[in-house]
Amino acid sequence: MFHKPTTFAGMLVALSLLMTACGGAATPSETPIEPTALPAQPTSAPVEEMMGEVQLPEVDPLVLTGNIVIAGSSTVFPLSERMAERFKDEGFGGEITIDSIGSGAGLERFCVTGETDIANSSRAIKDDEVAACKAIGRTPVEFRVGTDALAVVVSSENDFLTDVTTGQLGLIFSTAETWADVDPAWPAEPILRFSPGTDSGTFDYFVEHVFEKDETPLLAAQNLQLSEDDNVLVQGVEGSPFAIGYFGFAYYQENADKLKALSVDGVAPTAETAENGEYPLARPLFMYADPSILAQKPQVAGFVSFFLTFVNEEILDVGYFPASAEALDAARQAWLDAVP
Repeated sequence: MFHKPTTFAGMLVALSLLMTACGGAATPSETPIEPTALPAQPTSAPVEEMMGEVQLPEVDPLVLTGNIVIAGSSTVFPLSERMAERFKDEGFGGEITIDSIGSGAGLERFCVTGETDIANSSRAIKDDEVAACKAIGRTPVEFRVGTDALAVVVSSENDFLTDVTTGQLGLIFSTAETWADVDPAWPAEPILRFSPGTDSGTFDYFVEHVFEKDETPLLAAQNLQLSEDDNVLVQGVEGSPFAIGYFGFAYYQENADKLKALSVDGVAPTAETAENGEYPLARPLFMYADPSILAQKPQVAGFVSFFLTFVNEEILDVGYFPASAEALDAARQAWLDAVP
């Protein structure tokens, strides 16, 4: 069962028992935090230098109870799963449910049906989604949690492809029937395409950057398989040297023995190129919550605080890259502004 507060004063007492007091917290934000553009950072900056300066109240998971319900991006899913495991390892006795259903579907559950406490998203929330949230009395607050390099992958058995241009990606995932249609030096074999589904933030991001937000060419392509499950895409690409797909870098990293990540416009996806903006398909990763939920459910406020405090200790191992110190500080300040 979720905790149900009795009074506002009682809620504050509960929060004070859970967290060390933090002076100067602002009142809850009335508008969502605007998405932060992918910042440029020194390529040599170690993770410690990207931890940020804004400090959140200390959280003791041992004294938190209740359920936490999360749904959304398949890309953010592995990171949320890791942070949930750590939260439970450090003493949280409640239940954490995380559904990997795509960014759009996750934001629908959060903003339309109001079924979840947190929405994971690999894209910024849209204006119509903000309006839907407001219609049910929610104000989405944005928390930047990391950076992903969207990996364009082929089978490890593919011996003709190591780099593609953005223009070639447009052909590969639309009108080209064979690889030779894109480059005469490539085999005259049909292109087998694997893409996240239309509810996925990964799909939205790819369409935005490759097709200038027009999904029609991709959806009209032959030999196209869509799936919200990235593991299905991995298996599909792995199965043929003439297949190609794209998904979050963490899923490539888990299957690097079976797949090959391509450079895009001559730039390989790495921690440095993702964070400094050189890699064309780098993107920020987000979580969304609501001030009233954070106030009414101390376990949710505690989890988000815990997540933002320790995410950089886990993110590289999961397969993603830290957000800049500036972006992480903005996320922590958003938490302080949203929690009374």
